Amino acid sequence: MSSQQLRLSDEELIQLCHRVEVSSSLSFEELIYLVQLDERQAQILFATADRVRQRMVGDAVHLRGLIEFSNICIRQCQYCGLYCRNNQVKRYRMKEDEIFATAEHAVKMGYPSLVLQSGEDPFYNTHIERLAGVISRIKNELKVAITLSAGEFSKTDYQRLKDAGVDRYLLRFETSDAKLYRELHPDSQLDDRLQCLQYLAETGYQVGTGFMVGLPRETPEIFANNLLLLKKLNVGMVGIGPFLPNQDTPLKGEASGTSLGTLIAVALTRLLLPDTNIPATTALGTLDKDGRIKALQAGANVMMPNVSPMEFRELYKLYPNKLCVTADQGRDTAIKLVESIGRVVSFSAGHAPLRK
Repeated sequence: MSSQQLRLSDEELIQLCHRVEVSSSLSFEELIYLVQLDERQAQILFATADRVRQRMVGDAVHLRGLIEFSNICIRQCQYCGLYCRNNQVKRYRMKEDEIFATAEHAVKMGYPSLVLQSGEDPFYNTHIERLAGVISRIKNELKVAITLSAGEFSKTDYQRLKDAGVDRYLLRFETSDAKLYRELHPDSQLDDRLQCLQYLAETGYQVGTGFMVGLPRETPEIFANNLLLLKKLNVGMVGIGPFLPNQDTPLKGEASGTSLGTLIAVALTRLLLPDTNIPATTALGTLDKDGRIKALQAGANVMMPNVSPMEFRELYKLYPNKLCVTADQGRDTAIKLVESIGRVVSFSAGHAPLRK
């Protein structure tokens, strides 16, 4: 049966969801249908994903402190407020001592796991010893789990960062369509990104990737293939958020992705990769004030409150209207959100299961 012919009653959808609970598998045609569910039928999918989440990873929500240490970037990603041709953003770069001091403060706040994120800043990316040095200091002195998200490196440099103490690496592919990828990344191509993900897996990282929902020219077929690529990569963590147009980028006039589409992507990811770590992203919380709660109820099990210094927080403008509160407020809000839906906050590192 083709996706054009696939029309499921509620009972048939429930049966399909029960099947995927057991198999963790969906066909291309089924995925095309599911990514286009209306809000009413999507509740069946969300309930299934939440049930799988509870069975596979439990009720704990892992908190990771996010440090955005540089908004300088050499890349030309057309959707990103940090892209190199955006002259409207004030650039900053935290010094090594500032990064360490922020990490130390986050650990004192109770975070057992940190996410260090930046643009592709030549100061750190070209001079790998600088980045490796601060990571090594954080790992050795603070004894904390570290996720890094700083773009593309050689396999040798990924190994250097792994040796310094990075446990996890997040590198989203954003879209599985090679043509659309090249349009959105005129200085890169999808094969380059996939090669880096292969390097990360070979180097022994807990690998994270993901995509944006609702990119311009995205089709249901591309959406479905995004999910199949996640399944193929078999990663330990998946970050999914809506496309949010930034007024200082070439895509400023495009429509946003939707909360519903993003939640469907989260739920389907939970079904296809039952034990993976999935954040309730800030981007979704920016689009929908209840978005992070909805994501936690549709399969997510991680939150990443921002702990960056306030003087830099508003300058890391990936998208407009980004949630911006103090580190203490962010932590307290996250804890309240988690507890409001009967879940529990975990203060363990929250490592993903080992992948084959």
